[in-house]
Amino acid sequence: MVTIENMNINYICEGKGANVLILHGWGASIDTVMPIVNILKEHFRVYAIDLPGFGKSEKPEFPFSSQDYARIVKKFIDLMKIDKVTLIGHSFGGKISILMAVNHPEIVEKLVLIDSAGLIPRRNMKYYIKVYSFKTLKLIYRIIFYWNKNNETMEKFYSKFGSADYKNASGVMRKTLVKVINENLRPILKRIQCPTLLIWGDEDKDTPLYMGKIMEEEIPDSGLVVLEGAGHFSYLDDYYKFAAVLKVFLIN
Repeated sequence: MVTIENMNINYICEGKGANVLILHGWGASIDTVMPIVNILKEHFRVYAIDLPGFGKSEKPEFPFSSQDYARIVKKFIDLMKIDKVTLIGHSFGGKISILMAVNHPEIVEKLVLIDSAGLIPRRNMKYYIKVYSFKTLKLIYRIIFYWNKNNETMEKFYSKFGSADYKNASGVMRKTLVKVINENLRPILKRIQCPTLLIWGDEDKDTPLYMGKIMEEEIPDSGLVVLEGAGHFSYLDDYYKFAAVLKVFLIN
């Protein structure tokens, strides 16, 4: 554990060599990226952290933006006295990795984005109907249960009608989710200077493949590898192909 901005942040460090830092996705933890750690620890010094509010790390005191998470990651890197690092980010961890590469190009040598977040999804009429229906139901709940001043009623509402991530989050992490989900990093992708590997599952429903194609177009020195039949956790769904691609990019 290390303490950053009054939060205890859990991390691991395995192996020796050049530095690699792995950032997990929303709702995940170090445990979910251990398969990547195991691929690389024979060749690199591999770090992985539980981002604030996940795993064994403490929650932030206020709702975080993605930039807040990137700031914590930078302070972790400084505490570890890391001069140069390769960043590997899955989903939300990819979003933070993008910000790190843009904010601190002098530190980030290479970038690996796996089914990365960072773009606003394409919206169709079905989406807007769902959103406005949710907001209407929320208002009705508040009117009907106006007399109940505690959070129990609204928690029941969210558990019944909210998205999976929204249901699983609470308090400051729910507010954080609302904050980060509406951020769009597309305008800054062209500022990424380091070589970037994009790995995507063609059946990813959370960050669909078209997002990976947009990132490949926008990031100057980038290449996209598509894992057929893989979903949002493409590195698990096609582990051996993922491992081979990752080693070629980082070692050869």
